Amino acid sequence: MRVRASLRHLARLAVVSVLVFVPAEAQGQAPLRIFISVDMEGIGGIGTSAMTNSAGKDYATGRQLMTLEVNAVVAAILERGPAEILVNDSHGDHQNVLHTELDPRVVYTQGGVKPYGMVEGLDESFDGVIFLGYHARAGEPDGFLAHTGSGIVKGLWINDMESGEGEMNAAFAGAHGVPILLAAGDSIFVEQFSRNVKTTTVSTKTAVTPQAARLKSPDTVRRELAAAVGRALDARASAQPLAVTEPVRVRMRFDDTTRPQILEAIPGVTRSDGYTVDFTMPTMKEAYRMIRFMYRFVAT
Repeated sequence: MRVRASLRHLARLAVVSVLVFVPAEAQGQAPLRIFISVDMEGIGGIGTSAMTNSAGKDYATGRQLMTLEVNAVVAAILERGPAEILVNDSHGDHQNVLHTELDPRVVYTQGGVKPYGMVEGLDESFDGVIFLGYHARAGEPDGFLAHTGSGIVKGLWINDMESGEGEMNAAFAGAHGVPILLAAGDSIFVEQFSRNVKTTTVSTKTAVTPQAARLKSPDTVRRELAAAVGRALDARASAQPLAVTEPVRVRMRFDDTTRPQILEAIPGVTRSDGYTVDFTMPTMKEAYRMIRFMYRFVAT
């Protein structure tokens, strides 16, 4: 009897062992859907504006660093289990990542003429968002290459929250119920973004002035990002999307008085002073599209 009991016990253990080691896909577990928005100014190893400009010195090196950083994060995600990953190029003309050198397991969106810019393709089907290479908002005195959308924007407020690209994109994600799992960029960006959005962060460099940064090894940055991905995925169950109240009130301040005059011709847009326009949109999705239209596609 004791022998039979032992055999039954061993059989149960064998079944348990098989269940433990069955891959997640075989158990019917859906892969995570992760959206990665990658800007360039905040990438580890980039310390001058020339490295982020196609006409600048060492731009090729900047592109390589950008691609390697994305690949490090992708590898860290996939080490934890199955995932579907969409990478959206989010800098300048949105043609910076060396897509032929990207991890072949991702899908990549390229090109700057797209209605939702840095968050093109992001919707409620995603489980989380990762921001890489981000920078501080316009007007931050020591933010490395700080700006919001483009140099013509001097201030942006969404429902009275002063916002840079990070907050604007987090609000878009939040309106879709998707949390920011990880955000990486220069030290000023991390400090600034953390005031409004609670998430895992990585500081890729120390901002010294708007034109200079104190760099650490890109290899070190990539190791820190890989470790941060693990922490972020461990905390995913408790991650909360940024709360967004709709309709959405927007205020935008520009660098001259001509653009607000032109934008006032759009129904619902008013000037609150010579440099600033105000408008309200029913949803964050519509607000985002209008913001991007104003700074990217309206010429003066």
